[in-house]
Amino acid sequence: MTTNTILLILLSLGIAFAVSFYQYLYKVKSRSKVTLLLAFLRFFSVFALLLLLINPIISRKTVETVKTPLPIVIDNSASMADLKSDKQAMELFEKLIENSALNDKYDVQTYQFDEDFLPSDTIDFKGKQSNIDVVAKNLKNIYKNQTFPTILISDGNQTSGEDYVFGFNPNNKVYPLVVGDTTTYLDLRVSQLNVNKYAFHKNKYPVEVFLNYSGTKSINATFKITQGNSVLNEQTVAFSPSKKSATLNVLLPANNVGLQILKATVSSKEQEKNRYNNTKNFAVEVIDQKTEVALISDMSHPDLGAIKRSIETNAQRKVTILKPNQVSSLENYNILILYQPTMAFKSVFEKNSNAKINTWIITGNDTDFNFLNQNQTQFTFKMSSQKEDYLASFDSQFNLFALDNIGFEQFPPLENPFGAITANGNTNVLLSSSIRNISTNQPLLTFTETQGKRSAYLFGENIWKWRADYYLAKKDFIDFDIFLDKTIQYLASNNARKSLVVNHERFYNSGEGIEITAQYFNKNYELDEKARLTITVTNTNTKTKQAKNYDLLRTSNAFQVNLDGLVAGNYKFTVKELNSNSSYSSGFEVLDFDIEKQFVNPDWKKLNQLAKQTQGKAYLANQVETLIKQLSEDESYKAIQKTITKKSPLVDWIWLLVLLALSLAAEWFIRKYNGLL
Repeated sequence: MTTNTILLILLSLGIAFAVSFYQYLYKVKSRSKVTLLLAFLRFFSVFALLLLLINPIISRKTVETVKTPLPIVIDNSASMADLKSDKQAMELFEKLIENSALNDKYDVQTYQFDEDFLPSDTIDFKGKQSNIDVVAKNLKNIYKNQTFPTILISDGNQTSGEDYVFGFNPNNKVYPLVVGDTTTYLDLRVSQLNVNKYAFHKNKYPVEVFLNYSGTKSINATFKITQGNSVLNEQTVAFSPSKKSATLNVLLPANNVGLQILKATVSSKEQEKNRYNNTKNFAVEVIDQKTEVALISDMSHPDLGAIKRSIETNAQRKVTILKPNQVSSLENYNILILYQPTMAFKSVFEKNSNAKINTWIITGNDTDFNFLNQNQTQFTFKMSSQKEDYLASFDSQFNLFALDNIGFEQFPPLENPFGAITANGNTNVLLSSSIRNISTNQPLLTFTETQGKRSAYLFGENIWKWRADYYLAKKDFIDFDIFLDKTIQYLASNNARKSLVVNHERFYNSGEGIEITAQYFNKNYELDEKARLTITVTNTNTKTKQAKNYDLLRTSNAFQVNLDGLVAGNYKFTVKELNSNSSYSSGFEVLDFDIEKQFVNPDWKKLNQLAKQTQGKAYLANQVETLIKQLSEDESYKAIQKTITKKSPLVDWIWLLVLLALSLAAEWFIRKYNGLL
């Protein structure tokens, strides 16, 4: 306390004594015990009040012994049970945490891990993934700026996360305690398989396969990729003690549309301890992205052949040239190209008013513009009978899709009647027109979108001359055909928004997180945060086909459900919005694959590398006593005594307030009892 505080306390003592003396002892004829007690109570009350007003700071010193933390982390993944090391690991874990030498020297703290890092409350060795890297990250966060050792009880087989060897702090020693049989057994394994989830119909898709071998002799293995009873690829792979891995690249045909379930298998005539890891199921969804284009014209023109050849350079496009009276139905087409529409196109426009197929309208000298004014609303045409040549000018600000200027300004002019073309809404102009290098401020090629329906307009015929001119300059049609393909690609995309949008994969591996997200939009296409979404999931492989219902929970910008724990099989599901009864139905397949069953031995090499990286040491299960001795005798970890000074204001001392209240109450009661009030 400061000198001023001490002086104030002394002054308070004097004031309290003076008040009590004056009230109870000054000029009092007889000083009874009651009078003396009342004087004391008044003295205490006044002094306590003044002391609280002064509010001196009280300092208290305590000595605390801080031990070095010793986290003991046990692997709780299913691979521990599969390698029959779960009981051994549990015995080692209990032996370490109960050891008196370690508890005397260290602050022993216990954890477990599988895909997550958790306190060691429920160890059951049923974790679906092993992520040792999560141990490194969490220990860094828990024990920031501290130096401590770590005991890691594990088989070292990691199935998710980043490489754990370099994840731990190199300044903090890690002592892996390796459990399981380290004897080398002959084993073939499909360790990894890389494939795109989607492939295009009638194309070939690549599959990259990594095979591993452990053993002491040379063998020839057979690798196969099968689909049902059909063998899609088969080859022989040689392994030896010096060649323990192989990488295979295979091209498979995408002949059938839909979800294709395939199996990669490696085998030999030798006996293996674990054959589960010889097989890996995978799936590819083959998509038929072929775009059916109807090129409708009531006349013969070189443009028709040029457009058809240019579009069909993409194998996923097919163009059918039709006359208007040959169009009986539009349901088989994704895009309509209406070449120089006239009254003969009336039935086509009427059919498309219901079908709402995206359309590309190309005009020219034979176009009936009065008919167009009556059958579309994007543009108003006031055209004369005079023909005009229009040159193209590329708009670099166009942003509907990426396209480079392929020299549009150098192309021959397109022919179209002279007149005024007025847009009735927002348009995106790719090419504007000019007459003899004088801008008309009118579009030549432009795109519009109205209520989800996309349209393109080319105001001029003889586009075949553009393709021919490009070939003369470049000796190929590549960039010009890409220009037309991107136009078709834009029109092929359906941008109509649905009220209920659900995102999910077509297949999942068992053990993976199965996450389905959904968004519900109101009539203004705004995300409805008050929507009530449920999902009904049915396993179609079971006889009862029992359905399970779940609620989708709100996240930041969507609704989400996690369907973890589903067994392998085919599933159908329906997501429903309860307020509007909007629904979405689809399905997915869970492939039979347990990544925790891929191992035969603990990964001694990796754990030993981790120990060396952190200046620790790896131990086998039968060396646990050596590990305990090493840690208990390690002089680099010592307990630290800290002197802690705690300062608190007197007003925080609740007992002083209690005593003050009791003193005042007692004084009042005694005065009342003795008739002094």
